[in-house]
Amino acid sequence: MRIDRIYTRAGDAGQTSLGDGERVSKNALRIWAYGTVDETGAAIGVAIATGLDAELAGLLRRVQNDLFDVGADLSVPLDTQRGHGKSRLRITDAHVTALERACDELSPRLEPLTSFVLSGGTPQAATLHLARTICRRAERHAVALGEADAVSPAALAYLNRLSDLLFIAARLANDDGRADVLWEPGGSVTDG
Repeated sequence: MRIDRIYTRAGDAGQTSLGDGERVSKNALRIWAYGTVDETGAAIGVAIATGLDAELAGLLRRVQNDLFDVGADLSVPLDTQRGHGKSRLRITDAHVTALERACDELSPRLEPLTSFVLSGGTPQAATLHLARTICRRAERHAVALGEADAVSPAALAYLNRLSDLLFIAARLANDDGRADVLWEPGGSVTDG
């Protein structure tokens, strides 16, 4: 792939092209879905830049690459006839299994949960929690798209599992959960 020029002017009137070439509004459900996937990848990049340990940073760089694949998957309708004969990049169950394996490998390091966890703690944990919430938003947009048009079940599962991995990663960045900021129900109200 070679990109010679960043601006094209093709989107100046509020339309963009899907992966199969179809022109749609930049406000279309499909654009919201894969645009928020892109936001998730950017938020993960910020988290990596805060100085995560090398193993976790490497895992999340692979996730960023996968998120481009998720975006490519969502950018082409499943039943498109446009560009017939072209291969389509699709997320598979193997992508989801890789996230599950990472969750299973990292979880034993964590302190047991005694309450819900608030976003915060170390700067690394806070940015990972932010990435997690953006991932959840991407998942909601993908679900909304799926209610209107067919969406890859593996892409939906990937986003769901990724938010779990980001939660685990945030806890790891909080001294394996020992420095988590825990929710205290009703804790902001004082007696008297």
